[in-house]
Amino acid sequence: MVNNFSQDEAVELCYEHANGSYIKTPYSPGPRVILYAVLGLVAVLAAFGNLLVIVAILHFKQLHTPTNFLIASLACADVLVGVTVMPFSTVRSVESCWYSGESYCKLHTCFDASFCFASLFHLCCISIDRYIAVTDPLTYPTKFTVSVSAICIVLCWFFSVIYSFSIFYTGANEEGIEELVVALTCVGGCEAPLNQNWVLLCFLLFFLPTVAMVFIYGKIFLVAKHQARKIESTGSQAQSSSESYKERVARRERRAAKTLGIAVAAFLISWLPYIIDAVIDAYMNFITPPYVYEILVWCVYYNSAMNPLIYAFFFTPGLGKR
Repeated sequence: MVNNFSQDEAVELCYEHANGSYIKTPYSPGPRVILYAVLGLVAVLAAFGNLLVIVAILHFKQLHTPTNFLIASLACADVLVGVTVMPFSTVRSVESCWYSGESYCKLHTCFDASFCFASLFHLCCISIDRYIAVTDPLTYPTKFTVSVSAICIVLCWFFSVIYSFSIFYTGANEEGIEELVVALTCVGGCEAPLNQNWVLLCFLLFFLPTVAMVFIYGKIFLVAKHQARKIESTGSQAQSSSESYKERVARRERRAAKTLGIAVAAFLISWLPYIIDAVIDAYMNFITPPYVYEILVWCVYYNSAMNPLIYAFFFTPGLGKR
């Protein structure tokens, strides 16, 4: 009896005077400081790293190209993740509590989903852009113009925001699983379980563009390999100035495609485990332990911090230039 009483006393709740409150994670001060430092650093990298990408592209006129405008818009999504999502998720992950209120919990979930799909749709548009640039580099400037890039950006943001807010802000994600949601919900938590219909649609919206991107980049690298062999076989022969220009453009576009291919690969590695777990959870009554969920979520967030590093290490002066 004494042992049970002492154990009950040791339990710390998110809200001490609220019935059905979440239990706080009993981290000691050392690990807690380390977690805040590591997760906070990710948020800072996502916010300021992507902000530098945006400033660089907007400041230097030679970078004002259709591809780079898409990259800047993609970086905007990652900046917003670092500013509006990660700081609040950091507190939730370390403390196991949500202290920002129920209203912002919904907004937080909407922002999270919106920026996710915005990133995915931007990457899909970029892959199409790179395919045109690599397969037909001489006529590419007339096919994928700044106006076309602007239309792509508007559509990417429009569909991602409309989809996310129509599901999570309206509560449509909980239709049909209300009893399960009530059983899982506690004071001091911020969860947004998806019912089976919406999680299937979410998976398809992720899976179809992903398959399209993988297929397109497969085609890009096959074309690039063919171009490289052709250039090597004709390298020792005399060529006209137009042919030399075409080769330079082809090399430049292949470097750009490689850079953005790495960005796509990083996106897939970060997002696939989370998406697969979300689908399994919806069909298995949400069996994922909270700590596993937090790990998967932060794998996703790390992608927003990795993108500017990818651009810094692999970004070449010819990216997106004509």
